[in-house]
Amino acid sequence: QVQLVESGGGVVQPGGSLRLSCTTSRITFSDYTMGWYRQAPGGRRELVASISSAGTTTYADSVKGRFTISRDNMNDTVYLQMNSLTPEDTAVYRCNANWKYDFWGQGTQVTVSA
Repeated sequence: QVQLVESGGGVVQPGGSLRLSCTTSRITFSDYTMGWYRQAPGGRRELVASISSAGTTTYADSVKGRFTISRDNMNDTVYLQMNSLTPEDTAVYRCNANWKYDFWGQGTQVTVSA
């Protein structure tokens, strides 16, 4: 079955950095637009960043200039480099693969706190 497995979350101080990874299996990774979404407690799910099969990237305004999404089609993995983190970035981050079908990972917790 298709699996999307996120890793790299954790607790970090404001101003710190984290790198999230999402490794997929049983999909033709290179065909899929990959995205990172997040949802804070009591909040709505929001798209943080996405990268198309052609490598085109999009970012939420709140993370532009701080986060970078990238993909490794050889290893079926998408990354989210997060810099200059603030408490407002605290959320569960989930990986999404979208093409003919839509798949989700379980999520990884990111907590930004002093």
